[in-house]
Amino acid sequence: MTSHLREFSSHLAAIMPEIGSERLPSLLVHLLKSLVPFDNAVILHYRHDKQPLLLYNDIPPVEIKRQIDTFVNGAFLLDPFYRAAVDDRADGLHRLSDLAPSGFEETEYYRSYFRYTEIKDEVGFIFHLSADQFINISMSRLTFSQPFNRVQVSLLEDITEAIETLCKLQWAAVNSPQQASDNKLPSQLDSALKHFGTAYLTDRETQVVQLFLHGHSTKSIAERLGISPETVKLHRKNSYAKLDVSSQAELFHLFIDSLASLSSYSGGDPLVGYL
Repeated sequence: MTSHLREFSSHLAAIMPEIGSERLPSLLVHLLKSLVPFDNAVILHYRHDKQPLLLYNDIPPVEIKRQIDTFVNGAFLLDPFYRAAVDDRADGLHRLSDLAPSGFEETEYYRSYFRYTEIKDEVGFIFHLSADQFINISMSRLTFSQPFNRVQVSLLEDITEAIETLCKLQWAAVNSPQQASDNKLPSQLDSALKHFGTAYLTDRETQVVQLFLHGHSTKSIAERLGISPETVKLHRKNSYAKLDVSSQAELFHLFIDSLASLSSYSGGDPLVGYL
């Protein structure tokens, strides 16, 4: 423990003068990695009135664009860390496996976003900077690594308060410019997600489709809605037929494409202007 404290103190001392500089994200990741080894880190700044801002990502450059473009254009709405922060006001350190619903690893979102990194285990910090913005620091172990152990997770929990203070000093006052004039507001995209399919599906079918998009398994949906797995499958079959898709992959891409097609959004089902 003494060596960890000495290591943490040394890195923290090096970071403090860099608060406000563009170097801080990489230094912060280096600090975290010196205490708990991991393969990949991503830092995202979520802002109520703008698309997510990528502050740090050490995925190889060619793969970053393929992965992040889909993510910031709408897939982030299905991310368990984002949903926990927005829906539950979650804060502090969390493990992906604790936040993700049953069946998450079988979703097209998981396959699309994680296939380049082959994540085996992920932990992440959520820090709310204000009522409408927060930071997510994600740390991942890849396929051939061992999952984070209890001691490592406990160590990250112990330094949470210090990392949160650093993030607030660095980003709480940031008013980053909008990345493009046609950016969709996350609050609008959240509304579009909630209304996705409502113009074409029954209320129950909409519930089933929404839960599948969020990563729930057939069994999990049946338990949440108080219906049998067979009924869930029937609702899914009928929904797919009405939306002219034949798989969860096609459903996911229909959702992403319908969001991407929105030049403006004033409410309701985004599919109305897309189909």
